[in-house]
Amino acid sequence: MPNNPLILSGKEVSLAVKSDLNVRIEKLKEKGVIPGLTAVLVGEDPASQVYVRSKERQSAKLGFNSQVLRLDASTSQDELLKVVQDLNQDEKVHGILVQLPLPKHIDSQLIIETINPEKDVDGFHPVSVGKLVLDLDGFVSCTPAGILEIMKYYKIETSGKHVVVVGRSNIVGKPMANLMIQKKDLGNATVTLVHTRTPDMGVHTRQADILIAAAGVPEFITEDMVKDGAVIIDVGINRVDDASREKGYRLVGDVDFTAVSEKCAAITPVPGGVGPMTIAMLLSNTVKSAENSLK
Repeated sequence: MPNNPLILSGKEVSLAVKSDLNVRIEKLKEKGVIPGLTAVLVGEDPASQVYVRSKERQSAKLGFNSQVLRLDASTSQDELLKVVQDLNQDEKVHGILVQLPLPKHIDSQLIIETINPEKDVDGFHPVSVGKLVLDLDGFVSCTPAGILEIMKYYKIETSGKHVVVVGRSNIVGKPMANLMIQKKDLGNATVTLVHTRTPDMGVHTRQADILIAAAGVPEFITEDMVKDGAVIIDVGINRVDDASREKGYRLVGDVDFTAVSEKCAAITPVPGGVGPMTIAMLLSNTVKSAENSLK
C-alpha cells in the first residue's frame, strides 16, 4: 500500500503566524509604534535579490515601515559599517538585516557584530547566539525558529525523541541542535548532529525519530537513510536543471521527497515547507523588537 505521510505545510503555518502578528501590530500602532525593518543589500547576487524582494513585499503587507537599502558591490567595508551604525541609532528601525553573502572584500562577521543586538532580527549576533545556548530570551535564527513553529502547529512531539540534524552551519544546524535540547515542550530531545566528516552517516540518520536535513546538497537524504515512521524536516532549497520546465530548472530539497515519502510519517515539501517560515519568523522577530522598544 502507498504511504500517505502528513505534509507539513510551511505556507499554512506562516499564514497562522502572520494572522497573530496582525493583532500584535495593531496593538503597537495604538501606542504610536510601527514595526520598522530595514534590509541592506550589497551587490547583485540574484538569490539575495529574490529573497530581499520577498521580505520587502511581505513586511509591507503587514504595514511595516519597510525599506531596502541597495548598495553597489564596490561599497567599502567602512561605508557599510557607517550604514549599519546609522540604522542602530534610528529609533524607527527595529530590525536590521544585512543580506548575506557579502562581497569578498567585506568581513561579514564584523558587520554582523556591529548590528545592535536589540535589532538583530536575523539572530546571527554573538549575543543572540549566546542567549540561545543559555536558553535566555533573545532573537532566534529565523529558519530554526520557523521549524519550531511547524512542529508546534502540527503537534510534533519532541520530548524524549531522537532528533538527528544533518549539517552544522551557524544559521541552521548548530542553533537547531541547541533548541532541541532545551528544557521546553518543544525540546527535551536527544540530539545527534552529523556533518561532512561523519563516517557512514546513515547509521545515525536511520535512528532518527525526527530528521532535520540542512546539508545544502540536492536530494542527499535517500530512502535507505530513513527509518519507517520518521518525521522529516527538509531545510534545503536547491536548483537542479530540468529542461522540461519553462524556467529550465526545478527546486528540490536535501531529501529525495518521492522515495522518502513512502517511509515517513510526516514531511515538509520543497518548495512550500520550511522556506515560507524563515521570512515569517523574520517578521515575528521584528514585531518582538518593536514591542521590546516600549519596555
